[in-house]
Amino acid sequence: MRANGEGQDARSFRAARLFPAALSDCSRSAGEVLSGMDPEIRAIREIIASRPRVSDVAQRRRDIDARGLAFGLASDVKVEKASAGGVPAEWTSTPGAAATAVVLYVHGGGYVIGSLDSHRHLVAEIGRACGARALALDYRLAPEHPFPAPVEDALAAYRFLLASGIAPERIAIAGDSAGGGLVVAAMLAIRGAGLPQPGCGWCISPWVDLQSTGASMNDNAARDPTVQKAGILDFAGIYLAGADPRSPLASPIHGDLHGLPPLLIQVGAVETLLDDALMLARAASLADVYVDLQVWPEMIHVWHQWFTQLDAGRRAIAAGGAFVREYVKGG
Repeated sequence: MRANGEGQDARSFRAARLFPAALSDCSRSAGEVLSGMDPEIRAIREIIASRPRVSDVAQRRRDIDARGLAFGLASDVKVEKASAGGVPAEWTSTPGAAATAVVLYVHGGGYVIGSLDSHRHLVAEIGRACGARALALDYRLAPEHPFPAPVEDALAAYRFLLASGIAPERIAIAGDSAGGGLVVAAMLAIRGAGLPQPGCGWCISPWVDLQSTGASMNDNAARDPTVQKAGILDFAGIYLAGADPRSPLASPIHGDLHGLPPLLIQVGAVETLLDDALMLARAASLADVYVDLQVWPEMIHVWHQWFTQLDAGRRAIAAGGAFVREYVKGG
């Protein structure tokens, strides 16, 4: 793994070297955390805390879409509906985007909620940062379409890009939360299909352990305002529908990651999914995959989506864009 200021051959956790407090101070209460917190993230946490707690899947789908649409879209973003190998999808582009470079984006939502509407604002800005067009997938969701439907859809979309003349090294696969895990699962499926790997992957707050075995599930429970173990295990049960949670296409940390392209992993220090990111970084590093692991102090699950009001969100997107520009070759 790359450490700050070091080259690709470094083999130490960037998170532990840059942000030791983020990994060792999980015992603080939520009140202690908030008292000294950056005012932007504190304001966002207050917004999240004010939301009603809903369990109905249909309502949760409506809610996440409405919240995503409420962010709005920059006036220079071009949106075009598409079908990517039979999967409903959407192109977004901004001025200056390279026609031959593509970010294939798979949204989060526990494989149960989320859509093009919920993530359009984020996908457009990620494409802008990468200097590429973005193709967001409206992949099938559980319970209507359980595992491995999203993996199949991601593979179909990747085949579509290759068939469209996009060189594999000009493709980055990116995603958040469940989508962050789907990034790596898709790469395993791509390898299994005998296809060339993309240029790189960008995993934002990835969910890669559907058994939720990481200690941070408990250590960060009081600090994480969005993701809790009971809820995420409920989503895992809906998605798996009886399948093995240790299947590499469901929980990529249990797969053979040899031969995968460079990965950027970004996670917030207060996330219950912190250990998912650390376990993914470890598994990939042991397989000789180049990993850039970033643990961001004070940040919550998928803080990037709040970029309109959060400087750290803008900086994280910029960092991801720089990573993609480095590894998506030919631009």
